[in-house]
Amino acid sequence: MNITFEELRRIKHALPQGSIARIAQELHLEEQTVRNYFGAHQYKDGEVIEFHLEPGPDGGIVYLEDTTILEHAKKIIEKNS
Repeated sequence: MNITFEELRRIKHALPQGSIARIAQELHLEEQTVRNYFGAHQYKDGEVIEFHLEPGPDGGIVYLEDTTILEHAKKIIEKNS
């Protein structure tokens, strides 16, 4: 999936307080892994496994191979709207 870096950050900032911990707990991930995801870095076992950023408008285009965290974040935002 392609998304602008700005949109990825907008989604992170739209999350209610405590959402990063909630996503991490639900997906059995470290909180830092979830935070890093929204910085366009995807980690596994402390190593960067994905980082695809193409220059462009709105901070560039980020390619997300795994959208599970993003989908969880969007559901949380939708429930809190």
